[in-house]
Amino acid sequence: MKNSLLYCLAAGSLALSFFFERAPDASATARATSAPVVAEASLLPALTTGEPATELLAAGDPPAGKPTPAALAASRDSLTYHYYAQTLGLHLAFNENKDLLRTVTDWIGAPYSYGSNSRRGTDCSGFVTRVFREVYGINLIHSSRAMFTNTKRVAKSEMQTGDLVFFRRGKGPIYHVGIYLKDGKFAHSATNGGVMVSSLNQPYYHHNFYAAGRVPAAAEADANAVEQALVAAAE
Repeated sequence: MKNSLLYCLAAGSLALSFFFERAPDASATARATSAPVVAEASLLPALTTGEPATELLAAGDPPAGKPTPAALAASRDSLTYHYYAQTLGLHLAFNENKDLLRTVTDWIGAPYSYGSNSRRGTDCSGFVTRVFREVYGINLIHSSRAMFTNTKRVAKSEMQTGDLVFFRRGKGPIYHVGIYLKDGKFAHSATNGGVMVSSLNQPYYHHNFYAAGRVPAAAEADANAVEQALVAAAE
């Protein structure tokens, strides 16, 4: 009986020693599995670019896949200009006065209303006065004839964005005004459709086009806007 008890104790001792020799230490396992992951992650930039990881960190470059603020701003500008180009039917150089393009876009579809100048209804000169006030801070007289008298004449071939275009029938008085955009197109409030963009090449407007006029302060503001856009693009 005594020998049987000794045999049992010996067998139990062997089993326990076998278990403790084979069972892994939990903390050691965690260290063994986590260390390679960290090392692999730290070496990943070097493997993908061929440069030492320490040099990449010292360079101060943003993490891959995260665009810089300048890139984000450029992307937003690009989307904005594409939207204006599609809405207004223009080929834009992406350096035009965005305030003018945005304001004209916001007015598209406003109905025609003689003597008025709101988005609920506006005539041609009312539309022009509102755009110039909102974009340039310039107050023009609510009259196409008065605008014609108070603007600087420019040749049709030298028209710039923001110039005014005037129309008259034969030798009659000035009866219509719009804002030149580019590509031969102008924004105006027409009696048969409200605020829209039309082409000077359309037979009706081509036949009745009389002259173009420039508001110096507005032209200067547009030139400054173009310059700022070019500087921003260069940066």
